Amino acid sequence: MSATDHADQPAPVAERVTLGEDVQSLRERIALGSFIAVPFIAFLAAIPVAWGGWLGWHDVVITFLMYGLTLHGITVGYHRLFTHKSFKPNRVVKNVLAVLGSMAIEGPVIRWVADHRKHHKFSDRDGDPHSPWRYGTSLRGLTKGFFWAHMGWLFDSEQTNIEQYAPDLAKDRDLVRISRMFWMWVLVSILLPPLAGFLLTWSWQGALTSFFWGTVVRIGLLHHVTWSINSICHVVGERPFRSRDKSGNVWWLAIPSGGESWHNLHHADPTSARHGVKRFQFDTSARIIWILEKFGWVRDVRWPTRERLQAKSVVKSVA
Repeated sequence: MSATDHADQPAPVAERVTLGEDVQSLRERIALGSFIAVPFIAFLAAIPVAWGGWLGWHDVVITFLMYGLTLHGITVGYHRLFTHKSFKPNRVVKNVLAVLGSMAIEGPVIRWVADHRKHHKFSDRDGDPHSPWRYGTSLRGLTKGFFWAHMGWLFDSEQTNIEQYAPDLAKDRDLVRISRMFWMWVLVSILLPPLAGFLLTWSWQGALTSFFWGTVVRIGLLHHVTWSINSICHVVGERPFRSRDKSGNVWWLAIPSGGESWHNLHHADPTSARHGVKRFQFDTSARIIWILEKFGWVRDVRWPTRERLQAKSVVKSVA
């Protein structure tokens, strides 16, 4: 039996695929709250810290590199590959993307995918885990719903059923193993920047500043950019394509989100490997998939076609 065949064998039914329970525990809520609060506080402190001289070239390089790797682990891996099957990767690419996505510290890959598939099934309707329209359309209801969509839903004690929404991933031994080792990828994500900072500067100050920028600020920024797709992109933005919900395109989030904020086309055509389909709609996630395809590491990429875009457009032509 080849390594690939072994990876495709079903995992034992009794094996927990994420180490979590069907109901979120108090300990999990406390840990989640810590990973939200600490990076957010650090993000607020980032400008005065930089102004005080605690920002070096190595901090910039490490932060941008870690942000890019973990961002695209989510956008290319968790989202376009594992959730929507926009392309088929080889085993190495599959596992690398799962690990990089885990290092974004947004939850184990199988849990994340189950939540997002449920979101698409009920998008902006009853049953959607994180719709900003959950409490109605009044100013008070939308304000409450916006906070819920952005981060409040993360503390919901009821977890999405994996057997219902991600049974395919629960049968992949590689992804089960990576999901169960989520705690290890969290430690790697936290400790890698200060280690790199120390090796580049041979100083504890270099390690400390790299930890602040490359770990804490990077995690906070990445989390809020990701959550903004749930909140901002379901409240405002242009809607050039027909979808069953209120998903919109928010141009100023395109670069930091890796192209995810071209959200209207995504909800109009969820399996499309490219979300930014018009001129100047930058989509670095789609570019990475394109590069992987050119190297022969992924195949059967579901690129959008002019005919398909035209059929979903609210106007007669798409540039």
